[in-house]
Amino acid sequence: MIYKDIIDKYYPQNDELKQLLLKHSSDVAEKAIDIVRRHPELGADAQFVHEAAMLHDIGICRTDAPSIHCHGTDPYILHGINGGRMLRNEGLPELARVCERHTGTGITRQQIIDRNLPLPPGDYCPETIEEQIVCYADKFFSKSHPERRRTVEQTAKSLEKFGPSTVARFMQWAEMFE
Repeated sequence: MIYKDIIDKYYPQNDELKQLLLKHSSDVAEKAIDIVRRHPELGADAQFVHEAAMLHDIGICRTDAPSIHCHGTDPYILHGINGGRMLRNEGLPELARVCERHTGTGITRQQIIDRNLPLPPGDYCPETIEEQIVCYADKFFSKSHPERRRTVEQTAKSLEKFGPSTVARFMQWAEMFE
């Protein structure tokens, strides 16, 4: 399991941040693997989905989000880009793509421009079935409230602030994965 070594490398202290990352990532992995098991017709690679779910938030340690024990310098929205860089440095470009493409239901180049987001220009939307499954599963679990698991309806409501296309993409996944 690649993810254990990588998490230990970037989170050497067994502190609150590492415990939060492991809890959140394990919850996401459990939901994602459940989707893979229930939908063999999708042809998703279960081992890859598990590794990707465990590593999708690896970049949070470089962000400034004190409420969830992150004491880095970058805005939180960069956690996916940071994670992507970290995993590319580890020689894992496919896993890096999952990091970069899991925020919201994906972020388009136009959304970056329209919202003046501090992201490198590009499209960061999940493309592969594995990227979509991890992105979808992630939406049910908040690092701010790790004890909670949202329903489909609660998750859709939480995504409304990002616009109707975000909610529509999530609901399309709900139809495929639930």
